[in-house]
Amino acid sequence: MISSNSVPVHETPDIDMRMISAICSGFLLAVLWFDMMFDVQVRETKSGDVPADALASISTYYARVTKGANPMNRLVLVMMVASVLAHGAVIFVGGIPLWKSVTPFVLMVGAVGLAVTHTVGNAERLGRQTADATELSSLARSVFRDHKVCFVAISTGLVISLI
Repeated sequence: MISSNSVPVHETPDIDMRMISAICSGFLLAVLWFDMMFDVQVRETKSGDVPADALASISTYYARVTKGANPMNRLVLVMMVASVLAHGAVIFVGGIPLWKSVTPFVLMVGAVGLAVTHTVGNAERLGRQTADATELSSLARSVFRDHKVCFVAISTGLVISLI
């Protein structure tokens, strides 16, 4: 846009909170995908101990991503918070049916809540490898189960918000 005195005037673009929430959701889905590439190793056994080589692989991965990747592992927490805030902002910005903004928000809050209160702690304990094989197997199964729930919740919320 050009003003009357021919000096360029820059307009600030509208911040599309739906786009920001979608980007955050996509980032978190990518993180979950990488985590689940290790988690799937627990499928080899439905009960009892996970095979030692699979358990070592999973535990080593979680040791790396929960402690060894500092400060990059903090980015996941930042994106969780940003995603909840962006999804919440979509509700207040309006312009779309309420169910299309509230449902993804509730799903994201649920996924982030599960991750913060349960999954991260279990992944950290799994990464420390200080428990016996039975407990580590239980932790690995729990983390995988949580990741599947979070993946479904976030992807469902993303699909709803993009419709």
